[in-house]
This record gives sequence, C-alpha cells and structure tokens, in this order.
Amino acid sequence: MTTTECQVLFRPKTNGQRFLPEGPIALGPNRFSWVAIQHGQNSLIGSLNIYDCETGSNLQHDLPGRPGFALPTSTANQFICGTNRTVGLYDIATREWTVLAEDVDGDVDDTIINDGVIHAGNVVFGCKDLQFAEAKAGLYLWRREDQALIQLDNKQTCSNGKAIIEQDGGLTLIDIDTPTKEVVSYSLDVSGGSLGQRTPVLDLTSLDMFPDGMILTPDEKSCIIAFYNPHDADNGEARQYNLATGELEHTWLCPKAPQVTCPALVEVGGAVKLVLTTAVEHMSPTRQQTYANSGSLFVGDTDFKSL
Repeated sequence: MTTTECQVLFRPKTNGQRFLPEGPIALGPNRFSWVAIQHGQNSLIGSLNIYDCETGSNLQHDLPGRPGFALPTSTANQFICGTNRTVGLYDIATREWTVLAEDVDGDVDDTIINDGVIHAGNVVFGCKDLQFAEAKAGLYLWRREDQALIQLDNKQTCSNGKAIIEQDGGLTLIDIDTPTKEVVSYSLDVSGGSLGQRTPVLDLTSLDMFPDGMILTPDEKSCIIAFYNPHDADNGEARQYNLATGELEHTWLCPKAPQVTCPALVEVGGAVKLVLTTAVEHMSPTRQQTYANSGSLFVGDTDFKSL
C-alpha cells in the first residue's frame, strides 16, 4: 500500500467558497471545474468554478441555488447542474440557465440534490436529507433520450459518490449512500428506468470517517474515495480500493484538512494528478484554526500514466 502526501493547490479567498467545495471534474489538461455547494451555513446559493492550474486563477459562476453537481456536456461551455430541486443547463459564456426538470424529491420535505454522474448523456444523481438523519431522499435517472426524470430509489439519506461501468453488455452503477459506510452496485437499465438488486462491494463500517465522493481509476478496477472525517485528525484522507478484492491500494493525505469531500483525476503539467476538495462545514472557528488547510483544494501525485 502506497501513501502520498498532497499539497494545497488552491485556497479560496472567501469563507463562503471554503464552506463546502465538492465535485471536481477534469476539463482537459491543466483545467478542471468544481462546485461550492453553498456559500456558508445559511446561504441558499452556491457556484460553479473553473480552475486553471497553469495560471492559478479561479473563475466563479454563481448559480440559482445550491449545486450538488455540475457536469460538463459535449456542448462547449455548457454544464448540466443539479441545484436545490431542479436540474438544468448552465452556459458559463452566456450565463443562460435552462430548466430540464423541476420538483425533484417533491414528495418529501427538507431534501436537496447532491452528487451525480453522467454517462452517454444520461445523468444518475441522488439527494440528501439536510438533517443527515432519515432515509427518505431519492436516487434519480435523468434520461437524455426523452428528457424524463425517473426515480430509481427513495431510501437514500445522503447520496454521494457514483460511477457507471460498462460491463457484460450492460451498465453497472457503483454508489455510496454515505451514512451506510458501504459501496454498493446495481445493474442499471436506462431504457427501462430501473435498478437491479443492491449488491455490497466494499464494507467501510469499521472506519470512524464517512465515504463521500468517489471516482474510478482509469482501468475501472479500483475506486478512489474521499473520506469526510468529522473528528479530530491531523490529515484528511482519500483511499483507493480494489473493487474485486477490497484491498486498500493507495492512501492520499491532506494535511490539516480532515473533511475531504471529492476526488478527480486531472492532467497537470503532463502528469496525472489527484485533485481533492476539502470543507470547513460544521467546523467551529477554533477547529478551523487548528485545521488551517480545510476548505482548500489539494493535489497529489499518482502512478497513473494516462486518464
């Protein structure tokens, strides 16, 4: 097992931007997007951000709500976003917002859209209970072909990391509902709008920290999970696990930032790096001083040769 210490890549200038950064996604060499889910504890808005690794610049786009995800599409400058209970398209050049689906999780109270993944233009995303207490939030498919919003499950508490694998002629959804501390899989039928049987993949219940965002390694044999640790810890962690054996293969450390939220693989300076977001959410001013790198974006080396 390999351990890598990451470095601070970018520290947002405002407390609001450091509150809950998540969802980094590569936008080509030396460039990635990320979302600030909400600009502070009581804020009702967040932003889509574009970071340039060569210049160190960050371009912020405020969105009409709190974004759980913002995923680049095949159209230049256009992202599909889940904000509050609405899915829409946002153009970072024109600032145009086009609604695709509304009233997500409309049959329950106090939930909001959270993490999502896109595959062949179809988006699978989940919601979270704002109190992190009840298994009442939905898991959804937004289907590109007919622009239908389909509920796949209604028993999520805090729906987080997701990945879709093409496997045996079909699709497999790898999924995390954070409070369960498990990684599970389902067969995904896009045309039928349904999931197969829930199958456990990784049991992480022995850990004190919670699995949050997740990506696959380039060979799709392993996953990299960001761990949100609400307890005192000198380092935050992201861990790579083999999906077949459960073996822990690599750990990345984020010094003085225990609440790691999401990972992304990005080509930086010709090498594949791991970018990690961290958060100050729920931290008192004293804890923020103790864990002074919290809310920063980190970067670490990997052994991957390409994306």
